[in-house]
Amino acid sequence: MVTAGSPSPWTCRPCRNHNHQHTEEITGKFIWYDLTVPDVQAAADFYSHVVGWRTTDSGMPGMAYRILNAGNVMVGGLMGMQSAAPGAKPMWNGHIHVDDVDAAAAKAEKLGGRICQAGKDIPGIGRFAVIADPSDATFIIFKPNGSETPKEVADGTPGHIGWRELHSGDWQRAWTFYEGLFGWSKAAAMDMGPMGTYQQFKSGDKLLGGMMTKRPDDPSPPHWNYYFNVDGIVAAMGRAKAKGANILFEPMQVPGGSWIIMALDPQGVSFCLLSAKK
Repeated sequence: MVTAGSPSPWTCRPCRNHNHQHTEEITGKFIWYDLTVPDVQAAADFYSHVVGWRTTDSGMPGMAYRILNAGNVMVGGLMGMQSAAPGAKPMWNGHIHVDDVDAAAAKAEKLGGRICQAGKDIPGIGRFAVIADPSDATFIIFKPNGSETPKEVADGTPGHIGWRELHSGDWQRAWTFYEGLFGWSKAAAMDMGPMGTYQQFKSGDKLLGGMMTKRPDDPSPPHWNYYFNVDGIVAAMGRAKAKGANILFEPMQVPGGSWIIMALDPQGVSFCLLSAKK
C-alpha cells in the first residue's frame, strides 16, 4: 500500500510531471497496486526486467517501499513483509477507491466479507482498510486525501495493469458481494464448459476484469490476479523465465485476440502478463 512519506499519485500537487487528471468518477475503480514480498530489491529487479517498470525509492527512512513507474506515471509499489500488516502474505493487492473507508468496511462485513485490517490513516496520503470477500480473497479499499488520480492511458499501454481477475470459491456469491459494495455491473459472460462461467464486470462504462469459480485442481486459495501489459508475450515470458519465474502455462490467446501467461515470480507470488502481440 502507499505509505506515509512515499510519493503519492493522489495527493494533489501542482501538476507534478503533468501525469494526472482530476475526476469524481473513480469510486469503485482500482487506483493502485502493490506487492508485499520478503525481498523488495529482488522483486524490483525482477519486475523491472520483465515488465519494464522503473523503480524509485519512496524516501521512507527505515522502510522498504519502492514506487513502480511506467514512464512518468506511478502505477504501484513494492513493500517489505516487515512493513506489512500482521498476518499479511506475499501477494499483489489492488486498491479500490471508496468515498468513505469505514462505511465501506462496515458494508463489506454486512455483505459477508471480513475486515482484515480496520481503517487506518496514512498521514498526508489517505485512509485504507484491508478486506476479505466471502471466499477470503483480499483487496484494499482506499480513500486518498486529494482528488488526483493516475493518468488515463490507452488500453494495452505497456507497464500498466490491463486486467483484473478474481478466482473465487463461488463467483456468484462473490458477484453479489462486489455488486453491493462497489456498484459494479455485469458485462459479457462466457461459458467455459466444465470450468463454468467467466463473468466480466465493469464500473460505470469502464470494463475492469472478470471473475470465475476457481478450478477444483487449483491448490491456491481464492485470490485476485492482476495482468501487467507487456509489448510481446513470448519475449516477456522469456525474460521472466531467465529471472527465475515459474511459468504456469505457455502463451494462450483469449477472446478478443490478446495473449496471456500466468506465472509465479521467484518469491512464489502469482502474476500474469498480457499483450496484444504474441
